Amino acid sequence: MKLSVPGRATATAVTAAATLLIGGSIAGAAPAPHPAVAAAPDIPLANVKAHLTQLQSIATANGGNRAHGRAGYKASLDYVKAKLDAAGFTTTIQQFTSSGRTGYNLIADWPGGDTNRVVMSGSHLDSVTAGPGINDNGSGSAAVLETALAVSRAGYQPAKHLRFAWWGAEELGLVGSRYYVNNLSSTNRAKISGYLNFDMIGSPNPGYFVYDDDPAIEKTFKDYYAGLGVATEIETEGDGRSDHAPFKNAGVPVGGLFSGADYIKTAAQAAKWGGTSGQAFDRCYHSSCDTTSNINDTALNRNSDAIAYAVWALSS
Repeated sequence: MKLSVPGRATATAVTAAATLLIGGSIAGAAPAPHPAVAAAPDIPLANVKAHLTQLQSIATANGGNRAHGRAGYKASLDYVKAKLDAAGFTTTIQQFTSSGRTGYNLIADWPGGDTNRVVMSGSHLDSVTAGPGINDNGSGSAAVLETALAVSRAGYQPAKHLRFAWWGAEELGLVGSRYYVNNLSSTNRAKISGYLNFDMIGSPNPGYFVYDDDPAIEKTFKDYYAGLGVATEIETEGDGRSDHAPFKNAGVPVGGLFSGADYIKTAAQAAKWGGTSGQAFDRCYHSSCDTTSNINDTALNRNSDAIAYAVWALSS
């Protein structure tokens, strides 16, 4: 997640509520016939953590970070791309320049589905220069990658077209995602029925925050967490500070999940979610200690499964 202005579990089936989100029905009328919605798969936590281990190794081998314009970022992108290429995705690297350095976005399309109705999921792949960025945002990047790989393993053929993205230079001001959106034609922007953003989803003292930008997407995530018996709150800390903002500004419906950055967990939140009140959700935010030890496995597991749940529910 980019710097602010100073001062700054598995669902095994799609619920009826999510089905209504997709199919819709007239209040008081018998629901129209609707094909069965495929259940989202469990996203293996071990697989997500294996990606994080690789990102940590890449940072360690490249000056301790994976920042824009540095060797660690390009190596991170190459790692993700190789996984996607092997799984049958059509990948595209989009190049841009920021702060005198070359940056890259990685776009991966899953063949099939209605390309006039695109469900897109994304995360920023860059870290700050101060550290390896394993929670910010290796966590979102790894979970989105593993969800994409789960699509391939399942041979999933949704009604809508699936697209996944890993953004460069988010930490410099959403540069990569803004470049992508600005270079879409108005026709192609209109084809994106929803963009889902995942930036910091494994915070060590986690909260469970849901973006409230689009009601249908918000409800999908809330339904998932209601099924787990986990309370959620509306996400406010990162509002406008991550890669959903350029999409939202262009009129694309957006949503996402967040586990907290440098805001302080309250006593009420600790009573609801566990963890430690009076401490930041992520004490290693934008620091050298944002390593593989800076991850809460429960939050990472729940949020990874929630990504798959939403991708399946919103694309069927």
